[in-house]
Amino acid sequence: MPAALAACTRQRQTVGMSDATTAGRAAAEAGPIRVREAPNGALTYAIAIPPERLPAVAPERLLAAWAMARRAAALARWGAPRQMVFHRDDAPPIEIVIADADACCWAEAVDSEVGLDTLPGLALCLRLLALIEVLTRAPWLAGMFDVTPDGIDLHPALLRAAAIVPLDSGARFDEPGLRRLLSRPLPRPSPRSSPLGGRLAPRPIA
Repeated sequence: MPAALAACTRQRQTVGMSDATTAGRAAAEAGPIRVREAPNGALTYAIAIPPERLPAVAPERLLAAWAMARRAAALARWGAPRQMVFHRDDAPPIEIVIADADACCWAEAVDSEVGLDTLPGLALCLRLLALIEVLTRAPWLAGMFDVTPDGIDLHPALLRAAAIVPLDSGARFDEPGLRRLLSRPLPRPSPRSSPLGGRLAPRPIA
């Protein structure tokens, strides 16, 4: 798999009762997401719910987000590091750090177009990164995408599954859950939905 695909990684760690706990509690008290910018430009998101409770997204939005990210990378629009602190009831918060240059670029693209200060925008970004990550570690998915000189072709069933399968506590896709979902018929897209699948290469975003 090309390095450009595999490089989109995240650092994750579970944090104890510290500043992250304070941030998580602040989010729970003030609203779904609070954003704070450090003097060095790094962004911290205090999120009132855990990653497992982030919503599903429309498959066509996930496809569009990938195109946004590829376009941002082609234009070298590198973003700031982002620390996401997810509040958990009666448990220490979960901290996810987006620090890899490619991942920062892709997060910046989604933030600029949709906004990571909303639950739908954050869910879209993390599902995009989770899709990239699972493609790099799940050999059994090899038949569901094809890397070409012009982009990446995704099977429509994989795209729809990535849009709805729950994230785990580390904001990854649960591999067994994804496999189970792909082993049975998925909900058909609505008549108004745009066609799914196809080449994930830069294209205009409607």
